[in-house]
Order: sequence, then structure tokens, then C-alpha cells
Amino acid sequence: MLFVTVLLEVIWIHAADGGPHGQDDWPASYPECGGNAQSPIDIQTDAATFNPELPALQPHGYEQPGTEPLDLHNNGHTVQLSLPPSLYLEGFPRRYVTAQLHLHWGQQGSPGGSEHQINSEATAAELHIVHYDSDSYATLSEAADKPHGLAVLGILIEVGETKNSAYEHILSHLHEIRHKDQKTSVPPFNLRELLPPQMGQFFRYNGSLTTPPCYQSVLWTVFNQRVQISRDQLKKLQETLFSTEDPSELLAQNHRAPQPLNQRKVLASFIQEGTAEFTTGEMLGLGVGILVGCLCLLLAVYLIARKIRKKRLRNQKSVVFTSARAATEA
Repeated sequence: MLFVTVLLEVIWIHAADGGPHGQDDWPASYPECGGNAQSPIDIQTDAATFNPELPALQPHGYEQPGTEPLDLHNNGHTVQLSLPPSLYLEGFPRRYVTAQLHLHWGQQGSPGGSEHQINSEATAAELHIVHYDSDSYATLSEAADKPHGLAVLGILIEVGETKNSAYEHILSHLHEIRHKDQKTSVPPFNLRELLPPQMGQFFRYNGSLTTPPCYQSVLWTVFNQRVQISRDQLKKLQETLFSTEDPSELLAQNHRAPQPLNQRKVLASFIQEGTAEFTTGEMLGLGVGILVGCLCLLLAVYLIARKIRKKRLRNQKSVVFTSARAATEA
């Protein structure tokens, strides 16, 4: 797709840690990379705001993305799978259709590789599925720099015991695109299986592209539940591709470091476990307080009743004494 190719030629540069194109140097050439709403971020669950009104996220067409083969491309910075715009997301005010997906990962022996972190914990890799607002814009490149022009799903990937058959649809073809600019075709497959089984728990925040020009136009959805790939699959991702046309530089460590949250709010579609525990503690404290309050109230009622009873007894004695005195005088 032409619009996908044009955008990617603009936004993808190598996300290496050092050198003239290192992350610290990005703002010099791309000012928005130094903005105050950059991605990725380290999501601190105790600071996320639970919002029960966040609509459920529903992908449409993911199960069968057409009948045409999908283009898989080594662009020198990541492996990218082009997607047809017939796929879209429900759960946003506007329709966001798919454009492409790509992966971020670390290097062999490194525990981290994801871009987003949760409570300062990175995972082995991360999948991004990129969508654009098709109600407002005709192409991905047109939407890329507009507020909320893009919606990206972030799926954290960790190492498990078994091979993930859905991710194998991509990883099994990496040997065909080992060098930069090589492409191959992938038969269409069920993209829904790339997502976590439970999609109801996610974080939402306003952020940016994680590579230059770092447009702050992305409505991010990062799922709380992770997906798993096998250790061999991760090794294939880390050691198969090269960022050059010849096998001289391995394509790895293509993830950006977490950026400052600044004043942004992170919303959560669910109550965090930590928040639930804290709430339970609060409820326990509240229960103790109520119990103490009830005991104090009962004690106060008892003392008042006792005082009233004594007063009545004194009055009764006074009446009896007065009556007896009156009888004696009579």
C-alpha cells in the first residue's frame, strides 16, 4: 500500500542507543521528540485512574483479513506486516482502520525488549498494531500528525513454554527477509489471535509515535494481559534480521526508552490488584472505625439511659416520701 510505504519511509529511523541517530539526539532533528507527551511510558498501576466508562474494545475483521497475501517487510528498523483497511476497531468515537503492525524487541541475553513497561517491568518484546482515523482522514500519512489521528494497540510479549502458532505466521517467514528492504508475502491468518485472550483490561493514554518524527498524535491502548511466545521464537526474532542490505549489523534493540509522563493521565478500564488490596485495607480500617463508633454510641446510650433511670428512681422516691409525709400530717 502506497500510503503505508510513504509514512514508514518518513517515520522509521534506527532506534539505537548511541551514535548520531541515537535517541538522545532525536529532538535536535525532530523537535516533537522532545515534547511533553511522548511514548512509550512506564505505566504505574497505582497512579492509573480507573474509568468504568471506557468502552470495550472490539476488533472487527481481524479473524479473516481478506484473501489477498499480506506484505511482510524488513525496513531496516523492524519487521512490518501491512494490513488492509477493512479491519477496524470499535470502542472509539471514530472509526480507526488498520494500516500495519510491527514488533519491538531487545537482544540475545537481554531481559527487556518491550517499549512500554508496567510498574517499571519490561517484557521480552512488544507488538504494535497501527490504526488511523478513517472518518476524518483519507490515508495513514494524512492522519499521522493530527491530534488523535492514530490509535495504536500495544501488546506486551513474554517468554512462555510453548510455541505461539499465531506469531509463527510472522516469525516463520523472517528468514525470507533477513536483509534490509527485502519483502515477502504471508498468507492471511487470524490476527485476533495475536491479541490477549482477555481484552477487557487495558490502559489508555495520549502519546506519540515511538520513532521520529515522534508526532504526538497517538491514542494508545496498552493491554494489561500479556501474550507468550516460546524461547526459540524470541531467539528467532532477535537473531534473524539485519538492519543493512548485507549481514553486517544485526537488527536488535529497536525499542525506545520510557519517556516522562509529565502531567498526562493514564486511564484504566479495570481496578488494579494493588488498588483492590489498598481498598480492602481501607475497608478494614473503615470497618474498625465503624465498630468503635457503634460501641461508643452504645456506651453513650447506656449512660444516658442509666442517668434517666436514676432520675426516675429519685422522682419516685420523692413522690413516695411526699405522699407519706402528707399522710402523716393528716
